Amino acid sequence: MKKLQEFAKNYQAEMNWEIRTDNYERTRSSLLNNYMLLTTEVAEIAEELRKAFNHTNTLINDGMDEDGAFETAKDSFRENIGKELADCIAYITKFANYFEVDLEDSFYQKMEEVRNRKNKDVGVMKR
Repeated sequence: MKKLQEFAKNYQAEMNWEIRTDNYERTRSSLLNNYMLLTTEVAEIAEELRKAFNHTNTLINDGMDEDGAFETAKDSFRENIGKELADCIAYITKFANYFEVDLEDSFYQKMEEVRNRKNKDVGVMKR
């Protein structure tokens, strides 16, 4: 993850896509804009899932068993979902780099926190 964050930092600088830091208003505006772009990418994941489920239902209606239909749909939409996930990671790393957050350390710390919760639901990841 550290290598990914470093790559993203350099790539975003090369593309002139960093969060602006000229002054408070530019920084605030840049952070909000990037947050909106991140939420757009998350919505695009949902759109790809919707397409995959619709494709699954079409295959089921054409006589394929549910599991086979879903596996076929997963194969068909894997690349697009991967691209949308990558877009999300790009924005998440941008925020992490701006706030000087080590995503790898934060991830493992958060997972340990969740593991040790007293009120956790079994089999469900909650924030």
